[in-house]
Formats: sequence, C-alpha cells, structure tokens
Amino acid sequence: MMLFTALLRQRARRDWLQVLLWVLGTALLAYGGYAGVTQSYGTLADRQNILAAALANPVILMFRGLPSGASEGGFLAFEILPWLAILAALMSTFLAVRHTRADEEAGRAELLAATPAGRTLPTVATMVHGVLANVLLGVLSAAALVSTGFDPAGSWLTGAAATAVGIAFLGIGLVAAQLVRTSRAANSLTVWVLVATFLLRGIGNAGGTPSDDLTHTASAWPAWASPFGWAEQARPFDENLWWPVLVAVAVGLLLAAAATVLQSVRDMGASFFAGRPGRVHARPALASSHALVWRLTSGAIVGWAIGGALTGILATTLGSVVDQVAGQNPAVVAIITKLAQSGSLDEAVITVFFTMLGIVAGCCAVQTVVRARQEEAHGTAEPVLAAPVGRVRWLADHLIVATSAVLIIAVAAVAAGWLGVAANGGSADLYRTVLVDGAGQLVAASVFTVITALVFVLAPRATIAIAWALLLVATMLGMFGPLFGLPEWTTNLSPFGLTPVVSGSDVDARGVWWLILAIAAGAAASLALMRRRQLAASG
Repeated sequence: MMLFTALLRQRARRDWLQVLLWVLGTALLAYGGYAGVTQSYGTLADRQNILAAALANPVILMFRGLPSGASEGGFLAFEILPWLAILAALMSTFLAVRHTRADEEAGRAELLAATPAGRTLPTVATMVHGVLANVLLGVLSAAALVSTGFDPAGSWLTGAAATAVGIAFLGIGLVAAQLVRTSRAANSLTVWVLVATFLLRGIGNAGGTPSDDLTHTASAWPAWASPFGWAEQARPFDENLWWPVLVAVAVGLLLAAAATVLQSVRDMGASFFAGRPGRVHARPALASSHALVWRLTSGAIVGWAIGGALTGILATTLGSVVDQVAGQNPAVVAIITKLAQSGSLDEAVITVFFTMLGIVAGCCAVQTVVRARQEEAHGTAEPVLAAPVGRVRWLADHLIVATSAVLIIAVAAVAAGWLGVAANGGSADLYRTVLVDGAGQLVAASVFTVITALVFVLAPRATIAIAWALLLVATMLGMFGPLFGLPEWTTNLSPFGLTPVVSGSDVDARGVWWLILAIAAGAAASLALMRRRQLAASG
C-alpha cells in the first residue's frame, strides 16, 4: 500500500501544473457558459428559435450538443457539454500515455519494473491518478455552474458527464499505449479515436428524430456508439439520467483493466502493432537536419492542414445557415458581429471561423517547436548535434518548419474558402475577406512559434506545459473576450485579437505590424540565447 501511495504521489507531483491548467480551463469554460446563455439567449423564444434552426440544419448539430429543452440549463448543456467533454478526454489521453508508453520509451518504466512495484502497479496508479483528475475536473465544473445559479441536479450531472467521458478516454489512452510502440503514435491514435467518436455522436444527433416542438431530438444509433453520445444522453437539466454516465465510466474502467492484461502479455518496449521498419540507408532528401525535422513532423502537419481546409470551407459555406438563424433570432447577429468586431454578417462569419483557423495553426506551430524539446529529452537530439549541426541551426530548422507549416495551413484554408465562395456565388468582397483573414491568422499563429522557442530556450523542462497554457489563454482572450464583455486591452493581449479587421472597403491592419515585430524579435532572441544553452535532459 505504501508503494502504491508513493507512485500516486509521484504522478500527482509530476502532473500538478498540467492537471491544474486542464481543470481550471474546463471550469472557466463552464462558468463562462452562463454569460453566453443568459446574455445572448436571454429569452425562451430566443432559445427555441436557435434549437429549431439547429434541428433544421444537421451541420449545426455536428458541432453542438443534443437538444434537450429550451430552459437555460438545457440550452447551456446543448452549447458547452461537448466541449467540456472534449477537454476532459484530451487531458485523460495525454495523461495515460505520458505515464505508460512515454515512460517506457524514456526507460523509467523499466526501472520501476525492477522494483517490487513490478509492471502492473504503476499502471494501476496511473489509472487511479487519471480518475481522480477527472473527478476534480467534474466537481469544479459543476461547482462553477452551481455558483452561477443553475439547478444543482443538472449542474452536478453535467460535471459527472464530463468526468465520465474523461474516464472513458483514460481507458482508451491506456489501451492505445499498449498497441503502438511510441508515445507520439499512441497520442495520435487516441486523438483520431476522439475525432471519430465526436463525429459519430454528431452524425447520430443529426440523423435523430426531432420532437414536435423542435426543442428535443431522439438520437439515431451512431450516437450510442460514442462516449460523447453517452454523456449527452444523460440530458442534464432535462431528464437528468445518470445511467448513461455510468455506462461511460464502466467502459473506461473495463478498457483500463484490458490495458493491464495486454501489458502483462507483451515484453517491455514491445507493442501489438509493430512499427514499420525503416530503410537501411536514408534517402538523399534526408541529408540535412532541416529535412529530418520535416520528416518527423510531416504527418502531423498534413493532419492540421486538413483541419485548416475544413475550417476554410465551413467559413464560406455556412453563410446561408447563419442567415436563416439570424433571421429568426437577431441575437445571433449581435454575437457574431461582436466576435468579429466589424463587417457584414457574411464577413463576420468568415472572420469567426478564421479565428478558429488561427488557433488550429497555432496548435501546429506549438507542436512542431515542442518536438525539439521532445527530441532533446529523449536523447535523440544529441546524435544530430554531434554532426556538423550547431544548436542554433538545429533550433532554426524547427522554427522554419513550424512557420512553413502555419503557411501551409493558411493557404489550405484560403483555397478552400475561395472554393466555398465560388460554389455559393459570393461577391468579390468575400474573396478579399478570406485572403485578409487568412493572412492575419498566419501572422498570429506564427507568434506562437517564437513564443514556444523562447520558452524552450529559457525553461526547457517546462516547455510543453507553458507553451500550451499560453496558447489556451490567448484562445480564451481572443476568441471569447469580446463575447464575455472583457475590456479591449485584454483582448489585445492575444495575437488573435490583433489580426486585421475588414470593414467594407477598409482594412485595419495596424495590429499586424506589432505582431510581425514581435515575431522578428522573438526569433532573433531565441536563436541568440540558444547559442549559450546546453542540452537539458528530461526530468
């Protein structure tokens, strides 16, 4: 028992900052949902109109929850429950992989296996640690809702639903860590499972049967094959069903138990899906450190570029849907124009979606530069630097690839956006809006390339936590600051709040020049500081 307690304490000490950021971010989203519902959809008629429009347009249901009534609480669950669940799922999968496959790659798992803890007890400790983190997330999210005056029964069920999805994906992450040989592959596998199950839930909701008053819908069977679907079937603030939540928890625990069984029948360092063997000799294209960075990050960049293209096409093809909803509820117009700050409704929709594009590109930039820290921590950077490759050049390669990746994502989004405008017979002004917004988000996302590089140089061991935390804060300020009525100066703290603003024939690009200056200064500073920094091992 003492050994198990020590393992649990070690995990808590190692993860306290990351778990704290995930938990507080989720709780703040729940708390902010109160303002979003009460201020933007303050009347019953407003909420009924939105739900009716959502049921008439399956695309909306793909990105929102399950309609379960027009009460303030039911509408809140419709708006934010899927996103609370996504945050819990991401926290859980990353936590599971970090303490299993990543520790195995680093050699820490083998050291623990040589102690009386063996191979199973650390996995069980990770399981308990993940469950406790999800319980904390659910409790704080529920407390945030209760503090705003929502019904306690529905609030606690909402928090429990997010917790249940997190536990389900904790089990998925533990199983993924047994199936593939690297932590990167395990994280990728769990993210793809997350995306697939989220879309499956959306398809089930979109294909469901709406009620006569158009405020409820009975999901089709695909929604029942997804942890996100189980959470939504609890219908907080409406029927308040607990059994779907228990199903998600049970599945997560069963998967975690299956992971321990799989671990017991494989060798340390092995996996059930064998890695693809590499070539005996590298291709000539891999003769440089720059090419190596491209090779290591190309798969992720392609995935982010696909996401960028989807964002671009949605930005210019959902105009008719938004026009229909806006015609029924003027509050929607106010929300979108507040987020976009200016322009016509169609231009505002494009601006809002391209802000999401900037966040996607920023995630890619952070992930690419963080790869340098991962290579350093795993010891694979040292052989590269033993060749005629200096530390400055090595970091510069990551900066160049990250910036190029952001450019690829922006170009994919702009091209897809133009296709959407052409398909819908849009005006020439919309082509310009797509181009300006795409260029602005390219600059905003590039800021996170140099921010991550600076953190990597100055605080290498905290690179992952700080870089992702800064991106999360910038997202909250830039995306939701105007909606929650925050002062303009707080919104301008986010690069996403300083992008060009299109208003008629005018474009206000003053903020972009400050961003470009920050990028140049940050890149120069990070490269100069890297010249004096030694390699920092993991720990």
